[in-house]
Amino acid sequence: MAVPHLSRRALILAAGGLLAGCSRRPEIDPVRLRLATGPAGAVYRRIGGSLAEHITQQVPGATVTTVPSGASTDNIRMLRAGEVHLGLTSLDALITTDGRAPDGLSAVCRLYDSHLHLVVMAGSAIDGFRDLRGRRVSLGAHDSGTEFTSLRILELGRIRATIRYLSQAESAAALRDGAIDAMFSLTGVPTPAITDLAQRHPVRLIPLDEQADALFTAFPGPYAPAMIPATAYAGVPATRTVAVPNVLLARNDLPDDLVYAITDTIFTHTGTITSGSRDDTAAVPDAVPEAWQINVRTGIATSSIPLHPGAAAWFRTRKR
Repeated sequence: MAVPHLSRRALILAAGGLLAGCSRRPEIDPVRLRLATGPAGAVYRRIGGSLAEHITQQVPGATVTTVPSGASTDNIRMLRAGEVHLGLTSLDALITTDGRAPDGLSAVCRLYDSHLHLVVMAGSAIDGFRDLRGRRVSLGAHDSGTEFTSLRILELGRIRATIRYLSQAESAAALRDGAIDAMFSLTGVPTPAITDLAQRHPVRLIPLDEQADALFTAFPGPYAPAMIPATAYAGVPATRTVAVPNVLLARNDLPDDLVYAITDTIFTHTGTITSGSRDDTAAVPDAVPEAWQINVRTGIATSSIPLHPGAAAWFRTRKR
């Protein structure tokens, strides 16, 4: 897991694009990083790939490869085991019972908020959350944020269902084929698996506003009421639900200079950030709509999870 110590000045200059006019970049030892993402059909897979690409392009000597996973809980496990260096996770799956991050991990930044979807086919007899009793329901992949949050609301609502563990893409296919009655998905809006399903078959989203209130009361901190807009999925009206922030995690043993450069790349490599404009968002392509939620003002808001010292140093420079 050890990675070489990189010169802060070289990394800052390179990440900020100030070496563009130089004939060569400074000689540094190469570093290979692994970033845990998520399962097929998930926003984590898409946004993780974009982050890996941009870090590789902008941080000299760094090569980032993505590692598919079950998502949040699986990513935390791999980080703690030293199998990956960086990983995406939902905030609720990260916060331990005493409000701290798992040992050895810290946040690079907050990225965007996921919304909990409860999807059924348009002709389903399921009209509300309580109709899930006895139904076949996918809670996403094992060790995912979807599983973590869905189990919480099922337990709070005392709902017993027949549980399946399928990735988002698998869940959408099983719902289409009648192999399950409903699917949960904690993800960005829109999410590829649900978008593809809704474009081919009429679907509905079940409101989760009461469940949002129950989560907020039982576990204050990582949850907030939210709305999935009517523009998200074909033929689906606006639906009330719960939102959960997502963060990019790093192992604490990554050098501060390296994490500083990664943070700088995420927020600034395409130009100067201007508060209140589209330039205030992170440097991730338009093909990833969740990227427009990533900005400096919310990026530092990681709740009780401490920032990695390298990330904290970068955010301090933005206050000057």
